[in-house]
Amino acid sequence: MPEYVLAFKPAVDGYGVHDPSAVIFHDRELIFGIEEERLNRRKTAPNCFPIQAIRACLDHCDIEMEDVDKILLPYRPELKLLQPLSSSGQIETGVEVLNFVDTIQATPLIQRALGGRIGSKAQIERRLRDEFGSPLPPVEEHSHHACHAASAFHPSGFHQALVVTLDGKGEYDSTVIWRGTSRGIDRIKTYPAENSLGRFYGVITNYLGYRAFNGEGKVMGLAPYGSENKSIESKLRSIVDTGVDYDVTLLTGEGTIDHGVSVLEDLFGKKRSRGEEFTDFHKDLAFVTQKLLEETVTDIVRTYTDEFGLHDVALAGGVALNCKMNKQVMEMDCVDNLFIQPVSSDAGLAVGAGMLRYRPSSVPDMSTVYWGPDFSNESIAEILDRNKIDYTKPDNLEARVAERIADGALVGWFQGRLEMGPRALGNRSILADPRTESSRENVNKYVKHREGWRPFAPSMLAEAAEEYLQHAEESPYMIKTFETIPEKRDEIMGVLHPGDDTTRPQTVRESQNPRYHRLLSEFERQTGVPVLLNTSFNDHGEPIVTTPQEAIKDFYGMGLDVLVLEDYLLEK
Repeated sequence: MPEYVLAFKPAVDGYGVHDPSAVIFHDRELIFGIEEERLNRRKTAPNCFPIQAIRACLDHCDIEMEDVDKILLPYRPELKLLQPLSSSGQIETGVEVLNFVDTIQATPLIQRALGGRIGSKAQIERRLRDEFGSPLPPVEEHSHHACHAASAFHPSGFHQALVVTLDGKGEYDSTVIWRGTSRGIDRIKTYPAENSLGRFYGVITNYLGYRAFNGEGKVMGLAPYGSENKSIESKLRSIVDTGVDYDVTLLTGEGTIDHGVSVLEDLFGKKRSRGEEFTDFHKDLAFVTQKLLEETVTDIVRTYTDEFGLHDVALAGGVALNCKMNKQVMEMDCVDNLFIQPVSSDAGLAVGAGMLRYRPSSVPDMSTVYWGPDFSNESIAEILDRNKIDYTKPDNLEARVAERIADGALVGWFQGRLEMGPRALGNRSILADPRTESSRENVNKYVKHREGWRPFAPSMLAEAAEEYLQHAEESPYMIKTFETIPEKRDEIMGVLHPGDDTTRPQTVRESQNPRYHRLLSEFERQTGVPVLLNTSFNDHGEPIVTTPQEAIKDFYGMGLDVLVLEDYLLEK
């Protein structure tokens, strides 16, 4: 009998507060996955139970909840009871502590004493019964960082590796070092929740006028516009220590972003207001913050690759979405190969929970994240006809779209299955000519409605990567940053970071995305450049579009010139 395993990450009842998602495995293969935000249209879907994502998983398989063999939750709320121990330094490494962590159970008495604040599986089961009835499949819980670690190691293709998981916090931990082997993952070192690199970066993000746990990518993008600033660096180093024994608890130890911001206000003065122009101080603070993060993570990786003789490295957790940091890790002499889980946010916990159930060698290597819904030409045509929208069906769609992009058109590109994770990878993308800086300016101003300094990333043919990237390697998920070849920069000005001429590419092979590969090839045939500017298909502050209706709405509400829905083309 086929086995169906449903894994989902709630954002309620003690299971975290953002990025709920659901995935389903069929006979050990992940066959569908989606974030709740893509369905309820609330960015990061805070404080939501992923009911729509769960239903989407069941609908994709054409099954009912009673057909599911196992339900997995990527959180063990009772492990929050370890937080006082971790903050006092009593949780360290070794098999004895590992066994304690993996066997601790919160008694009903403790649950009642804490007023249910640590959450319980019973609360989740109650919600499921309300939606789907009884009986339910068996429900298992796995720890937060173990799920992050499995999502990084199990699909990496590595036989053994150093695994580092970094985020705001798990149940009681914030950074964890693991050893991945054929048997699975073993916890080596735990940094407590109070000492959090994710919260450290989040505090700086909030101080710079963005929302913590949402705007960190903007701070990362701002950093290359800054420069070394000894005054800022000395002040920041006076309250934080970096390196393998890092300590950022003066900013993060109270557990709230507001506390950390108040510490920075005492140190530097009033925080930046949203909408206020960035000064050199703000840019330099972003630069120094990024520098300290990179200094810390590279020292962690150096220390443990040397200690255990493991030179393949896997990363996951929200901090692993920092592609500038990933570049530094990738270029270390002690790192032979680097795999980063592309769905590294908490949405990827469901992915890891499902993989953790299996031996690493039985989990297929990852090659794409096209796990969401798709829509047929027939269903799209019905929507267009019903709304009396004019469209054409070109004989050579890729040639027509490449021609329009080369002429300066801004294109909404809606194809195949929705990507999971924060990056659009050629199925829900906005595309433009990469050769001019005006493309970047126009997409920022007229399409994304965001700050003009924000950079964009390229998609490029994998076979052409060495022409444009220094130390080129496969990068199918837009999660690694590269230096560019100076002589080729004039061809891709629109997708270089203006601060340092780096780029964060998606390399595309025909086997990964045949139609997108054809479009890139056609653009190369017409222009000589096998690259496109690619950004996610969404307006500022909204999730990536999921349905044709959402794509049509954004087409008419944004400064796009062309919309492609599968085989159909719309023009303004």
